[in-house]
Amino acid sequence: MSSAFRSPAFQRLWVAGLVSDTGDWFLFIALPLVVLRLSGSAVGTSIAFILELAPAIVLAPLAAQLAGRFDRRWVMVGTNIGQALALIPLLFVHSAADLPIAYAVIAVHASLAALFEPAKNSLLPDLVDKDKLVSANALVGLNQNLGRLVGGPLGGIALMAGGLPLVIAIDAASYVVSAILISTLPRTAGHPHGGAHGGEKSMGVGAALRIRPLRPIYLIMGLASIAQGMFLVLFLLFVTDPLHGSDGDVGLLRGIQAIGAIAAGLTLGFFTRGAGPRALTVGSVFAFGIISLVTWNLPFLTTNIWPYVVLFAIVGAPGVVMMTGVMSVMQTATAPRERGAAFAAVGLIAAIGQAGGILLAGLAGNPTLLSPLLDLQAALYLAAGVVGLVWMRQPATTPAMDAVTADPSAPPVAVPPAHGRDPERPSAD
Repeated sequence: MSSAFRSPAFQRLWVAGLVSDTGDWFLFIALPLVVLRLSGSAVGTSIAFILELAPAIVLAPLAAQLAGRFDRRWVMVGTNIGQALALIPLLFVHSAADLPIAYAVIAVHASLAALFEPAKNSLLPDLVDKDKLVSANALVGLNQNLGRLVGGPLGGIALMAGGLPLVIAIDAASYVVSAILISTLPRTAGHPHGGAHGGEKSMGVGAALRIRPLRPIYLIMGLASIAQGMFLVLFLLFVTDPLHGSDGDVGLLRGIQAIGAIAAGLTLGFFTRGAGPRALTVGSVFAFGIISLVTWNLPFLTTNIWPYVVLFAIVGAPGVVMMTGVMSVMQTATAPRERGAAFAAVGLIAAIGQAGGILLAGLAGNPTLLSPLLDLQAALYLAAGVVGLVWMRQPATTPAMDAVTADPSAPPVAVPPAHGRDPERPSAD
């Protein structure tokens, strides 16, 4: 078994993520309910969702600079502490007049998360061996879904038992515990080699978008993110219209996805050996497309809820597999000084894609367009798979090659001969 969990440093990062993700789901469940209750309309909740997407777009350049120039451990610790402190103003939210406070907290939290994720994803290759990156990324996806499975229901219970103050206290405590655990990671792991500590200028988002070997990943993520944005809107319409489902059915189908996600995380994290990141990425987007096509067209045969429970449980797995493949490819195909900017760039693409998908799904206000839009959502995943098949025919690149491709003005870099492979820089697969 080749599991990243054998690394004590990774164990601490994993537990930190599980604690903070669980605390996050307390707030993710409670805060939209509070906003909906105080605003009295779905418009208020839509504003909250937009505020969660915007920071990833606006702050991508800053996220790249922080992850590329500073100790990533302290970037993560600082954002965790900032997230804990940012919750305090929610204690003053009591009426509709206080909603701007809630919106401000949502915006600040999303901003800090946009800074945290590139630093975390850039740090991970310094905690585990390269052959364990697939396992590490899968386990990160696992703890996010465990946090969702545990924190979601408990968040609702906490809101009923102690109101928003209890939810705030639990979420804030989770950030503090996470910050303490991250601060104990090895000092050597946090420094962005080749960044400011190495005397070189860190890479920006614009330069990261020009890294040629990452362009297929950017395109795949863009198509998949549009599909995901469409899903957020179309899912509700699908369950309530063609399936004639209840609010309970909506909650059941949305929550059941955690089963497939957790199964995939456990399998890749502990039991799978030698899985190629490219193959994982391409296979997962094809699986997304096929399962989606079956699901959206099954009402022609049956509207009984149980076949859909099975399909939605299964479709949770490709999400974890896709992100495991994408993260692993990016971590192995970039040099340390490029990683922060590359992850900020992919976050930017994902946010723009989701926003575009949400707007596109708005056309489903015309009932006759719902079915074609559902099929288009599935087709976008299949298109991403086609891009992936073309990409898999191309030779894998190394960080040394990427440096030449990304910056034409850079000094010459030693590149392994075409007939061999640099043993110090294994390929993305």
